[in-house]
Parts: sequence; structure tokens; C-alpha cells
Amino acid sequence: MSRLGFEEVEHAAAWIRDRVGGAPPELAVVLGSGLGGFIERLDDVAIVPYGEIPEWPVTGVAGHDGKLGLGSIAGRRVAVLSGRAHLYEGHGIDRVVFATRVMARLGAKTLVLTNAAGGINPAFGKGALMVIDDHINFLGRNPLTGPNDDRFGVRFPDMTEVYARRLRDLADAVARERGVPVQHGVYIAVPGPSYETPAEIRAFRTLGADAVGMSTVPEAITARHMGLEVLAISCITNMAAGMLPETLNHEEVFEIANRVKASFTSLLEGIIARA
Repeated sequence: MSRLGFEEVEHAAAWIRDRVGGAPPELAVVLGSGLGGFIERLDDVAIVPYGEIPEWPVTGVAGHDGKLGLGSIAGRRVAVLSGRAHLYEGHGIDRVVFATRVMARLGAKTLVLTNAAGGINPAFGKGALMVIDDHINFLGRNPLTGPNDDRFGVRFPDMTEVYARRLRDLADAVARERGVPVQHGVYIAVPGPSYETPAEIRAFRTLGADAVGMSTVPEAITARHMGLEVLAISCITNMAAGMLPETLNHEEVFEIANRVKASFTSLLEGIIARA
């Protein structure tokens, strides 16, 4: 399968413009496992299934609806992606970040990433919302590997501040105003799809990770490569292996994500209104 480059990204962006019309999105939001219901909050929304968009990878993971919504929230033009592609599904890294590149070429200047994650920090409980301050890329892959296309960004983009302090401070302000407790921490990305072992979690904790998941980092790197501001929020849907005397299962992800839906929705809407 050929690598997806600038021409394929531009083709998909042009297809979406022709299909949906209207003003370009100011901001794009990616919804993680069990969080897809937020797309229903959009006003004047146009919904496009991923499978209809040229070259767009289709996700087959439970909890990822696989549809793009373009509409408005709080007067802001927003693109909401209900679901994402993962490396563990067999997608190449260029397909995992394809949607991010298309959103940037559509005109989005800000990317808000959400995910379901396992808690490593023992101070976090199930259902905690964690603003990501930094990440550790343990995927063994970087989306910028290979020839660089200067139309996307520079060869060696700086990653000193992947997650914009301005947006993290905004998330804190909105959380205080709306009475939504938030934590801050470091997210470590692993390939999956198996959950981590207790020994791996102990190692990740030693490295300074507060939460672990199987996404987000490639999108964040790509967004920064293209000059977007990035905010990322993890919903701690389970404690990581060995943190509690219990086994892990994907059903718990949906259960906890549904439990915090109201708080998550309130926080996200407030951020979008002021980002």
C-alpha cells in the first residue's frame, strides 16, 4: 500500500469541502474510546462516514463510531472526529495521522485530542480527567519518519511544548468555573492491542508516566509539525495492570466513559468556546 502524502491529503480535504461546504473548521476534536457521543452536541451538523472520504482509514474498534461531524458549538466552527485509526489495527503510521493532516489542511488551527487511558499514578481514580502536560513515545514509530514534505512542515520540528500551555491553562480555568475536577500528567503511548503487564507499568511509572494508552501521540506530533496548537485530555477509564487486584477488560472503558460523560462534555464545550 502506497504511503499517503500531500496529494492524498489535499484530495480528501477538497472532497470534504465539496461535500459539506460552509466555513472551514477553526478547531478539530478527536474523540477516544467511549467518548463519541460528543458529536451529538454539534449544531447544524453534517455527518460523513469515514468510509466515504477518499483514503480515510476506517476504524473497526468498538467504541469508535467512524464518522466525521462538521458543525458549530458556542458559535465556533468545529470538526469532530468520532473515532480514530490505531497502529494495532494494522494501519501504517501515515494512515494513523491522515485525519490530523486533513484537518489542518481544511483550516483548523487547534487540535483537541481525547482518549481513554489506564491510570498509572496511584492518586488518580477511575473516571478522572487528566490534562496531558507531556508525553513519552513508546510506540517505536514516529509519524515524521521518511522524506519530509516541506508543505506539511519543517524537517526537525521542536517538541519542547507539544501541548500548548495556553490551552492547558484554559482547561484549568474552565474546569474551575464548571466544577469539573481535572488532573495533570504525562501520557505514555504503547502499541497495544494487549494491555500492559504489571512489570511494564512499574517501568513506565519509573519513567515518569501518569497514564498509558495506545493513541494520541502520533496525532500530536503531526499537528505540531503542521503548526497547530494541541490540547489533549485523557479519561482514566481503568487503573493499569497491577495497580489494583483485578483484570482488565474493554467493557470497563465504555462503562467509565459513560459515567463521566456529563463532566467531559461540559469541560470540552467550555474549552471550545474560548480556545
